[in-house]
Amino acid sequence: MTIRPQASDKDSTAGPGERPPTAGVLAERLAASFLERSGLTILRRNYRCRGGEVDLICQERRVLVFVEVRLRRNANYGGAAASITGAKQRRIILAARHYLASQAGQREPECRFDCLLLDDLSDTAIEWLRDAFAAP
Repeated sequence: MTIRPQASDKDSTAGPGERPPTAGVLAERLAASFLERSGLTILRRNYRCRGGEVDLICQERRVLVFVEVRLRRNANYGGAAASITGAKQRRIILAARHYLASQAGQREPECRFDCLLLDDLSDTAIEWLRDAFAAP
């Protein structure tokens, strides 16, 4: 499956009066579709709190998976994996902790942090790093 932005100003993925989706939005849609086909359930998209964001929050059996999606078409700056700095990881962990706290009354599940790295907007360009980093 490949998702390509439309060249014309009449993008079929945008509704009336809406702007066409950015490459980042398209990458997140492609990643979500990929994860669903891989057996994960998408619980939330773009979960934000003050100081952090998680692109996708998924369920894989009993494990809650916080997913960062990175699209880098140009490897001159280190590629998609290099863009997930320590500061970026801390912001993802902060948002994950906020999400878990918002689930008051529920037993805290086993969690992990995955990264989906894309070199292009295509299924064949996805690299899935399971358990890419851990919360301290």
